[in-house]
Amino acid sequence: MTDEITPAKPVMGIGACLAGKAVRYNGQTKSPNDHVRSLGDAFQLRSFCPEMGIGMGVPRAPIHLVGGPEGVRALDVETHSRDYTDQLAAYASTVLELAPELCGYILVKGSPSCGYDRVKRYAGNGYGVASDQQGVFAAALGRADPLLPLEDDGRLNDPGLRESFVTRAYAYHDWKRLCADGLSAHKLIGFYSRYKYLVMAHHVPGYQTLGRMLADAGKRPLDELAADFASEFMGSLAQRATLRSHTNVLFHLAGYLKRSVPAQERQRLKDLIEQYRLGQIPLVVPLTMLKHHFANSPNAYIESQVFMAPYPDELKLRNLV
Repeated sequence: MTDEITPAKPVMGIGACLAGKAVRYNGQTKSPNDHVRSLGDAFQLRSFCPEMGIGMGVPRAPIHLVGGPEGVRALDVETHSRDYTDQLAAYASTVLELAPELCGYILVKGSPSCGYDRVKRYAGNGYGVASDQQGVFAAALGRADPLLPLEDDGRLNDPGLRESFVTRAYAYHDWKRLCADGLSAHKLIGFYSRYKYLVMAHHVPGYQTLGRMLADAGKRPLDELAADFASEFMGSLAQRATLRSHTNVLFHLAGYLKRSVPAQERQRLKDLIEQYRLGQIPLVVPLTMLKHHFANSPNAYIESQVFMAPYPDELKLRNLV
């Protein structure tokens, strides 16, 4: 894993211990699972350790989350006399300033600073109470950039969550490039035109809301429209796609082949989509057949659809969903 940044790939943040750096409180690394390791092929990885970032050093006294309904604090385990909460939270803004190009962030499971969810919470007497928290840095990162896709190394073992995370990261990278090139109502409409079927696969209400939003694109201040669009767009993609929602999109796409593909071939495609709906085959099978037909019968609109390839095929994420 590397911190070298080139413009060729989207930039993904990652916990430094997962990137092979000996920055844990005991001077060790945390070996990333195969799924995290494979993402290094699709992203440029930029590593951070909030605990090191605020000067805690290695080795250091471990910390944990302490508190109740009134709030939790990140305190040293042994004495509870050292409070790192505010510093860890502030480091989230530092990361975004150091790497404004980030399109996602891989957090560290169970960490009181970097855990995505279900981090242990302790009472003042040191006894465990529940696993119901986010790490302090992780929560602050979500507040500082609500659009930024976040997952931790543990959750990325789930094929659906992994596919969703990578989809959102690539979409956010695309959105940032659009903004950097200069927004206009026309460009915004063109952007959504390419993403329509991907959004439909994740959240039909969001698909409908975004369509209505852009119907009035020329009647609202562009910056206000773009902010609302981005929030709805990324929020829709955060909804987990299902067999049913993907099936709906596959049938929509198949409809474009009515005049160019013989009835027998269309029936074979329909049968594959139905097998996918029943969970008998992965998404890649009917999608490959669709791509085959559109290669023989090109359609510029379908070729522009991000749904057909939201990230590099080499990741093989659609082989498991």
